[in-house]
Amino acid sequence: MCDVCVINSVKEKMLSRRDLFRTAAAGAAAVAVTAGAGVPAALADGHSTVLDMTHELHEGFPTYFGAQQFFKDQKFNYAEHSFNLFELKVNEHTGTHMDAPLHFSENGQSVAEIPVDNLVVPLCVIDIKARAAENADAQVTVDDVKAWVAANGPIPDKACVAMNSGWDAHVNSDKFRNVGADEKMHFPGFHVEATQMLMEDSGAIGLAVDTLSLDFGQSGDFATHYAWLPTNRWGLENLSNLDNVPAKGATLVVGAPKHRGGTGGPSRIFAMV
Repeated sequence: MCDVCVINSVKEKMLSRRDLFRTAAAGAAAVAVTAGAGVPAALADGHSTVLDMTHELHEGFPTYFGAQQFFKDQKFNYAEHSFNLFELKVNEHTGTHMDAPLHFSENGQSVAEIPVDNLVVPLCVIDIKARAAENADAQVTVDDVKAWVAANGPIPDKACVAMNSGWDAHVNSDKFRNVGADEKMHFPGFHVEATQMLMEDSGAIGLAVDTLSLDFGQSGDFATHYAWLPTNRWGLENLSNLDNVPAKGATLVVGAPKHRGGTGGPSRIFAMV
């Protein structure tokens, strides 16, 4: 069959299905109303706003190793083919993305194996912006975690604990990687002692940062990665918009990819406030 015939056939099928989809959508909405009993506990409080916590991914997005990690090649375009289609090539750890347990362990959960009820979770935000503005090597410490608990109460079970260092404001400049004269990167992250405290004293399931790594930039041993991920907990890197969510009370929705054996991948992250 010729290419034009295939394209026209696809168009006709798409048009014929539109009415079916409209009808199905109405039915699905009714089902959703009755399905509330099965949703994660994090949704029980109700929310009024949804915020996007995801940076737009593009070819020039800064990367941990410095080299380009996202590529797209347009295989079809609307002018010639009446539809658009890109072929993508991407490193799993590019843009706003998840670190699955398998990323830093021999046999931890792949991104496809993470239970879905571990991806809709309470969000706890620890703000270290003032300290990070003075010191790019600032880290979330045990004292920061203790201060958060004193102000907000215990960290909820299956929570994601996020560092808000204000670093997302630098995403379009060289300061995001912030390579110094010592040829090391300098940006904030979680101190391993705070990480261990969260593992021992809370039921937190996720760590999140607005920088390129869970560990601070000049880390040479990835201590936080190696402490956290092998316990089948996950991480998020390069979050945005943390200034617009409260210290507690929001629900994080992690739209992680689901490719077999994946160590992570670019993700669409939402916060319901």
